[in-house]
Amino acid sequence: MRLYSPDPELSVEKHNSRLLHTRLPFTVQKEASGSRARAATMQTLHGEVHTPIFMPVGTQATVKAQTVDTLKATGARILLANTYHLLLRPGPEVFQRFGGIHRFMHWDGPVLTDSGGFQIFSLPRSRTMNEDGACFQSYVDGTSHLLSPESSIAMQRTIGSDIIMALDQCIPSTAAYTEAEEAMLLTHRWAERSLQARGDSSQALFGIIQGACHPALRKQSATVLRELPFDGLAIGGLAVGETHQERYDMTALVTEYLPTTLPRYLMGVGTPIDILESVHRGVDMFDCIMPTQLAQRGVVFTSHGKLKLHRSVYKLAEEPLDAQCECQTCQHYSRAYLHHLIKASEALGWHLLGQHNLAFYHRLMREIRDSILRDDFLAYYEKQRLALVRTDEEHPGHPPKKTAPTRPERLGDYEMHRSAQGFSSIRQISSGEVMHSVIAPDDEANKLYVEQSCLAARLLKQPALADELVIWDVGLGAAFNAMATIHCFERCYAERGETALRRLRLVSIERDLDPLLLAAKLPGPFTHLRHGAPFKLLKTGKWEHASSLLHWELLKEDFRDCIEAASIPDLIFYDLFSANTHSTLWTIEIFTRIFQHCVAKSVELYTYSASTAVRVALLAAGFFVAEGIGSGPKSATTLAFTRATGAEEHPLSPRLLDQHWLARWHRSHVKFPATLPIAEHAHFEQLIENHPQFKQSGRSLTLAFPPSGNNMT
Repeated sequence: MRLYSPDPELSVEKHNSRLLHTRLPFTVQKEASGSRARAATMQTLHGEVHTPIFMPVGTQATVKAQTVDTLKATGARILLANTYHLLLRPGPEVFQRFGGIHRFMHWDGPVLTDSGGFQIFSLPRSRTMNEDGACFQSYVDGTSHLLSPESSIAMQRTIGSDIIMALDQCIPSTAAYTEAEEAMLLTHRWAERSLQARGDSSQALFGIIQGACHPALRKQSATVLRELPFDGLAIGGLAVGETHQERYDMTALVTEYLPTTLPRYLMGVGTPIDILESVHRGVDMFDCIMPTQLAQRGVVFTSHGKLKLHRSVYKLAEEPLDAQCECQTCQHYSRAYLHHLIKASEALGWHLLGQHNLAFYHRLMREIRDSILRDDFLAYYEKQRLALVRTDEEHPGHPPKKTAPTRPERLGDYEMHRSAQGFSSIRQISSGEVMHSVIAPDDEANKLYVEQSCLAARLLKQPALADELVIWDVGLGAAFNAMATIHCFERCYAERGETALRRLRLVSIERDLDPLLLAAKLPGPFTHLRHGAPFKLLKTGKWEHASSLLHWELLKEDFRDCIEAASIPDLIFYDLFSANTHSTLWTIEIFTRIFQHCVAKSVELYTYSASTAVRVALLAAGFFVAEGIGSGPKSATTLAFTRATGAEEHPLSPRLLDQHWLARWHRSHVKFPATLPIAEHAHFEQLIENHPQFKQSGRSLTLAFPPSGNNMT
């Protein structure tokens, strides 16, 4: 018999009642654009906590090798302790004598206690499970104990923690569906008993969502527990066997079904990159033993990457662990001394490295929160998801020996790349992506952008056209597209003369000039730069043709920051790194901003991508989308127009995507944007189906794809 009867949906009345009666007031201050990341505050019995937050693990009322003072110095605001261990030692009578854990361990900040479910899971040979709870044998004195929802809550009330957890049955995340379902249902029954046992305590209580790696079970568990009067909800049963991607997928799925008014806690996770990815998917709270556990092994996280201090390259290193870190370890000790402590197995090494790792975690959480509040989290995310997985193998202790100066083939994150076909391009080292990789870059720039846009014809003066043609070169790179545009203008100027041409303004938008700087130093393979224009642009930010008809200017900015400020273009050459490398620049949000800025004018956008995700994002933004010419082995590219008549008026009459493409989109595995909540899928589908492009009358649309065939690329 249920103690609480969940409703199919969280009603407005229940939402308002929850806000009035919660024992953990929680306020979301900012949600990041294009992400589920959010910054919030919650008011505990021992003070306010800002989220996202990392909780150091003080399993037995102590964080390994740290004091309360060093914890505070690292930035710790809330600690985690464990009911299972504290029940066995020192036992409930000690906490009763001291009035709770805060006076006992001399910690005046908030404390969260885990219920003990995970520890029971980790002792499969010395416990038995049934409806009542888990019977286990003490590792301290061999006595038998029953940890039930009621006894777990009673112990947590005695400990006096600010946030307590309902007892759950944790199983491997890779468990079969039947086993996972049984554990989930038992967890739900224990959740109701835990709420009943909490009674009138002022402590906040969290429920724990289970379901292993089965989406249907995770959805069911979230749907059931969100209806119970918990003060927060946790995601349990992860980081116990699944892959990183499975963990991210389950986290994203669960947060989609959780109330926005409650804090979300991902239990036992994790590495800095796991935390960043999980914040991106809507999680607020984290805990993990990793900062202190790795410190004991001599491993630390730094802005240079993960360092292993036992390596001999640090034996004579005089620099601190991390010059950007202000922790006491980095301020006072060298890598050489810390290397010595680890090699000698001195406890001080564990203490100092643990202090640094905790400071790194807390600084990461502050930076994440600040980026959310500034609403530039996505830019921070793109940068940090590469930085957080670097290791000291990429940053050796001794710099390479200096050699005689030679022509550089690498600059910053870029290097020259020579294809099997013999042409040269620029490759980004961190992502491995090559600019203009399919055919010779000069040929691709001319074919895809200059020739397909019919630039030579557009440069000619015509009564119906404005005196100035404006082109956005989005993603300057090594300036292949920009120089192809300039060479086209110069050919027209030589053939037609000054009086026949319109003025041309070329606006290149790029925040990282290293690809162009690298290519400019290699005139042999990059012959397109044998011209004064790129060197003047690098020096002054602009270049002008002797006729004053062509003006080339550089906006050295992130494209997202200058969309609305740049002059409305006639043509857009959209040639950024792919969505796999820079996903935030291929979103509906970005294309909508472009469309809204340009909609007052007939504007055309050209891009090398023919992916379903890019095309549907353009459609959702309001563009009319057509199939572009093939580029090398690519069978098609993409054109987009702000006007319904854009394709019809284009000299090449490109083929608009039509009902056959729409049918294939319905079968696509990338039908919806990855960040779009499932609840909004139907609305999004209707938005695309009702796009005017698919309801045009009059001129019959030429098929963009044959009526039959495979799924879309």
